[in-house]
Amino acid sequence: MRGQTACRTLRGALGRQQCQFRRTYATEVQQPAATVSSETEVGSARAYCLDLLRKYDTPSFLLQSYMPPKTRDAYLAIRAFNIEVVRTADTTSTPTIGSMRLQFQRDAITKALAGTPPKQPIAVLLAHAAEDLQRRTNGKSKFSKSWFHRIISTREQYLTNPPYPDLAAVESYAENTYSTLMYLTLQAMPMASLTADHVASHIGKATGIATVLRGLPLLAFPGPANHHSNQGGMAGDVGATRQGSVMLPLDVMARHGVREEQVLRQGAEAPGLRDAVFEVATRASDHLITAREMVKNIRAGQDAGHDFEHGHEEEHMNYGPSQSSTPAQEIQQAFPVYLSAVPTSLWLERLQKHDFDVFAPKLRVTDWRQPWKTWLAYNRSNF
Repeated sequence: MRGQTACRTLRGALGRQQCQFRRTYATEVQQPAATVSSETEVGSARAYCLDLLRKYDTPSFLLQSYMPPKTRDAYLAIRAFNIEVVRTADTTSTPTIGSMRLQFQRDAITKALAGTPPKQPIAVLLAHAAEDLQRRTNGKSKFSKSWFHRIISTREQYLTNPPYPDLAAVESYAENTYSTLMYLTLQAMPMASLTADHVASHIGKATGIATVLRGLPLLAFPGPANHHSNQGGMAGDVGATRQGSVMLPLDVMARHGVREEQVLRQGAEAPGLRDAVFEVATRASDHLITAREMVKNIRAGQDAGHDFEHGHEEEHMNYGPSQSSTPAQEIQQAFPVYLSAVPTSLWLERLQKHDFDVFAPKLRVTDWRQPWKTWLAYNRSNF
């Protein structure tokens, strides 16, 4: 195995080293014009959401300062919503209770987007952001309730940690969670651009796939309920079951001879595990490479190079043609949202340095380089 790992490096996103690999709707919610909450309530809700990010999602906490001021409340509410949904699985003892709590989240989102939020900080801030978005756009832009519900439904589907049958299933999970979070943030800017969404889709898939890898140790050896990391989207998503499981795609495990019971007994030294992790990490890296190449092509006046896989979905199809912006201008406007590629890329780079050992303790802490790398990416408009 050591002879194999000498050539195990992720290309492109991690430095284009010596090895080569194969891969290079908005559901409208009518919102009233009236103020949904007092300024005091909104201020308290904002502070609550910011503190939630500080505690549980360090990457998003660092990235929020790069969001346009008019978008920041929406970003805080969306990311705080994601934390609450993720934590639901980790703080409930049974899937049934988890489903009940997720239904509460659905109801809160529906009421918040209708302008009648429950007295819950995330719902209050989201309702405020939705009202502000409508005011700024004279009612032309609204958040997609279906995208919020998609995130909740996907999390609910994985409350019991069912196995992913293949890598495509992991990509679908990532699209329905992390890519969708980015679509919602783009809506808040406001942006209705297939080009911007297409790039966001690839970055979100990379983040979601990396999250599955990062969560592997937590799922294989789950701690007590309420045990959380502050890495947010990069922390790994732990289901409601406390029994150990190995959440790698079954087809990848079969190709590399990985057996769940051996991982649960031997951890990082289980036969074939690092090779399997390498294959999954390569797919995440490929999505980052694709996003970078798309941005480069679009800025050069070319097309994206391939069709948007999810462009046929209702939320995306409801976009009208842009009357005032070129694709390159849309990419530049959306760039703060794309900065979530930075912590994902840094984590994949560290995974490679640890020879794809997902159990390495240093992979569980925030990368000290992230503030500097994010600032550099923002100022160079290059992630």
